[in-house]
Amino acid sequence: MKKIGLLLLITLLTVLSACSSDSASDGKIDKIVFADAGWDSIRVHNSIAQMIVEEGLGYKTDVTSGSTAATVQGLREGDINVYMEVWTDNIKEVYEEAIDAGDIEKLSVNFDDNNQGLYVPTYVIEGDEERGIEPMAPDLRTVEDLKKYPEVFEDPEDPGRGRIINGPSGWAVEKSITQKFETYGLDETMNNFIPGSDSAAVADLVSAYESGKAWVGYYWSPTWVTAKYDLTLLEEPEFDPETWEKTKGTAFPPNDVVVAVHKDMPNQAPEVVDFLKNYETSSELTEDALNYMEANDASAEEAAAWWMKEYEDIWTAWVSDEVAEKVKDALN
Repeated sequence: MKKIGLLLLITLLTVLSACSSDSASDGKIDKIVFADAGWDSIRVHNSIAQMIVEEGLGYKTDVTSGSTAATVQGLREGDINVYMEVWTDNIKEVYEEAIDAGDIEKLSVNFDDNNQGLYVPTYVIEGDEERGIEPMAPDLRTVEDLKKYPEVFEDPEDPGRGRIINGPSGWAVEKSITQKFETYGLDETMNNFIPGSDSAAVADLVSAYESGKAWVGYYWSPTWVTAKYDLTLLEEPEFDPETWEKTKGTAFPPNDVVVAVHKDMPNQAPEVVDFLKNYETSSELTEDALNYMEANDASAEEAAAWWMKEYEDIWTAWVSDEVAEKVKDALN
């Protein structure tokens, strides 16, 4: 009996210990997990927010990397706490479902002055006299026009057909671009090339641009790429929700790129939620950080630190004076 009583006591103490080591009874947590869905701007915004959350608000932070689908699911389930760039209309159905179910909460609009779609270097259409480049497709205006120019955008692995660079595998836009192939008849003459990563797509674009060759593919702003290079976004019919849902045969929908959190965050870390409700930038401000990152071969963390020193008046308005002073001390 003594042994049984001792075992029961040990079990009880173990349970109590486990309860005390998890979230407190009020649900508070001490570590905030951010989503990294694979592109540079979300990494920069993560780093800005992490600096404020760690140095100003006293929380630990971490980052979970994965595809858009995986990280959004992680946010819904609470494995991820904060998502600094939810491109809401790229994942409209999933986003609205998560909001309606109460799994996640939108706190603010990070930026909404963005573009995305299929781009070509402007010299492909207009030429570049300074570089001695003649126009290659002077009548190219729309995405649908691309099917007329397989020889201009020739696939090096499939002569006679053109190649369009899609979004990376695992990105929500990849499926949209793939559907556009069928809608616009691009698959008649063009191949749908899906790169393994954003960096692979960028390397392909930069190589073509620096060599003055033709290139066409998916990209978006804000990025250092669209800021540095003279690119033209090919036209599509004006966005129409019904057509978009059926065929994707319109321009991409206007995107509110929002900051969202798991439903429990207001109770788990109310100070963090209050800060993130004030988080607002723009494509131009984001591109400034991305330009610094590219020009200086800097990490996202280094670009974030530069940006926070450069735009102190912006981020300090998101937090109290006391928090701002703690963060400035850490930056210096």
